[in-house]
Amino acid sequence: MTTWQLFCTLLQGMAFKDFPDEQQGVALLQRSLERGRLAHGYLFVGDQVTELESLARTLAKTLNCLKPVKKGQSIVDCCDHCANCQKIEQAKHPDIHWVRPESKSRVIVTDQMRELMQEIHLRPSEAEYKVAIIVAADRLRVEAANAFLKTLEEPPPKSILILLTGEPERVLETIRSRCLRLKFAGQGRRELEPAQMEWLKSFSELAAAEHKSLLGRYCLMDGLLQKLNALKASIDESLTASSPLQRYRDAEPQWVEKWEDELKAAIEAEYRRQRGDLLSVLQAWLRDVWLHTLGVVDSKKDQQLLNFPEVMGTKSVAQRISAKDALENLNILEQLQRWLHTNVQEALTLEVSLLKLRL
Repeated sequence: MTTWQLFCTLLQGMAFKDFPDEQQGVALLQRSLERGRLAHGYLFVGDQVTELESLARTLAKTLNCLKPVKKGQSIVDCCDHCANCQKIEQAKHPDIHWVRPESKSRVIVTDQMRELMQEIHLRPSEAEYKVAIIVAADRLRVEAANAFLKTLEEPPPKSILILLTGEPERVLETIRSRCLRLKFAGQGRRELEPAQMEWLKSFSELAAAEHKSLLGRYCLMDGLLQKLNALKASIDESLTASSPLQRYRDAEPQWVEKWEDELKAAIEAEYRRQRGDLLSVLQAWLRDVWLHTLGVVDSKKDQQLLNFPEVMGTKSVAQRISAKDALENLNILEQLQRWLHTNVQEALTLEVSLLKLRL
């Protein structure tokens, strides 16, 4: 390899084709590019913020690439070699702006956002699109977020705003509701145990037949509560059977009391974990509903974007709600998860949330 070839290799970043573990999110972005339906504001969510940065950088390169990869007449990826791609990769492009937590308290402050908004409202100097990437959006101070809301809601033409976070529950609701959320987990399609899949199919069929009636909504809540009660009973039985209380029935009272407290705490912790998993399954299904409302999963090839393509009720629900309502459903489930992490009454919180769903 020559010195020049080595230099070019070192400069090379990543294109969408270089994210094999993020097929769902990348495919959704590429279909949006193909259809000319790219959102103005995105919230990229994932466990690895560096991976999210690479994906945001790749989208910025794709939008401004001088020799882009095309599918038909539509741009779907960057070349990763042209002058624009290299400038963006090296964070030297004047139309691509990055904001990171920089103060001593590791938060994003109002002055940073005001400077960003001033830059975004200027016309692009070299590129077709101006792109702003906000790293660790959960670190936005309330004042900084509020200053940014109007720009996020009505960004100037030819501008894309991308917010990155590993903790979406800490991002302000006013910010989340104005962004199109994409989750990048590096796990591909989610595989469920047979019992979970059967429950989800049953839940989706109830939702599909519900037609917005109050009785139907309470049937949905009853189905979820029955599943949660079964989970708790199973956890109680399993952990109780393995507790020292079962092996040392003649133990001293202080040990019995200690083991009882530990068992109670273990049952509650495991129940909360499995409840969170179940609600995440429900949220993943609602994401499928949302994708159907966007019209991006019409062909068999597009089915790979879905978490649960075998669930039949999904499309029926999507046909009677708007994309906006479907996105609001995702926000409602996320809010529900946050509430359940606090000391709220579970049944009442579930009831309030399920009655809010647009189904």
